[in-house]
Amino acid sequence: MRNRLPDLAAGLLALLSLAACGSKKEDAADGKGGKDGKGGPQPIKDYPVLVLKPDTVTLYQDYPATIQGQQNVEIRPKVDGFVEAIYVDEGASVKKGQRLFHISAPQYEQELRTARAGVATAQAEVDAARMGVRKVQPLVARGIISKYELEGAQYTLESKLAALAQAQATLANANTNVGYTTITSPVDGVIGAIPNKIGALVSSTSTEPLTTVSSINNVYAYFSLSEKALLSFTRRRPGATLQDKLARVPDVRLVLADGTVYTYPGRVETAIGQIDTETGSTSFRATFPNPQGLLRSGSSGSVRTFQYKDNVLLIPQSATYELQGKRFAYVVGTDTAAYAQPITVVPTPDGESFVVQQGLKAGQKVVLEGITGLKDGTKIRPKVVAEKKAKTPMAG
Repeated sequence: MRNRLPDLAAGLLALLSLAACGSKKEDAADGKGGKDGKGGPQPIKDYPVLVLKPDTVTLYQDYPATIQGQQNVEIRPKVDGFVEAIYVDEGASVKKGQRLFHISAPQYEQELRTARAGVATAQAEVDAARMGVRKVQPLVARGIISKYELEGAQYTLESKLAALAQAQATLANANTNVGYTTITSPVDGVIGAIPNKIGALVSSTSTEPLTTVSSINNVYAYFSLSEKALLSFTRRRPGATLQDKLARVPDVRLVLADGTVYTYPGRVETAIGQIDTETGSTSFRATFPNPQGLLRSGSSGSVRTFQYKDNVLLIPQSATYELQGKRFAYVVGTDTAAYAQPITVVPTPDGESFVVQQGLKAGQKVVLEGITGLKDGTKIRPKVVAEKKAKTPMAG
């Protein structure tokens, strides 16, 4: 028995050695023994890349705006009285000189009748004074009466003429007051709200107007720029003065409340230039034609301004990623390895691309897809793909 123990130990060691060898072979077969599952290096994968080339793009910025008619005329009564007639309805289009309201004011009618009677009386007195002058003239010429009698008759005539002129002025004033009882539109436009109905008492001192007539053949769109945006605008636009710079601004568009773009382009014509201390912004005014009357005073929208950029680099947004507040793209090095490159960008209007401001140069290759699985310095096999064009917004 003692002579067989060494043989059993040796056999057991041999079995354990064979089991260990078998385990290593299985590990190698399962890929645990090398980087590629066969003991070799990790395989190099294909990645689509884009060669950066200078391009042209149109950027735009939308600014909230309020729309006002070119003229917003408040219609107010000039005399006191009751609203007797309303000839138009709210929202109606009117022409200059068209009747809008009639104010019942009997006192002015009475004043007109009195003024007419006063003119008739004064005219009769003038006629009588002239007759007196004609009667005295031959008597003075014959020396029958003194010349002072003639002078007195002439002074009486002049006094009566002055009284007639005063009566005529009173009549004209009465006619004007009566004319004020019929209110007409001073401009072509659209009628606003009519708060006073028939029978309402109105006065020249009333705080609320009878209505508002908005001239909308052209409309104004008022929008604001922040102080920072104003500084950027004045620096990048050519021109000696702010007005010169505005004259060189491309046509702007109006984005309506429903998101559609208004058919007709407009022009930015006026800027206040003074910074509002409360809002920290300054106001601009763009003018848009309104031949179809689609735009109404008081409506809202956005003014879209455009900036055309030449010789810029564009990169798809999907080819970038953000890390700790910074944006990166993978650039292919001369050794065909992908390296993370920090970049500064501005989004394009289509929401698909970025305009590169810093970090990349023309001719460099950037990885387009699969960047989430890449690590800095990973070897790749770059495959150049066709360049994508950024969509250009409606610029007029």
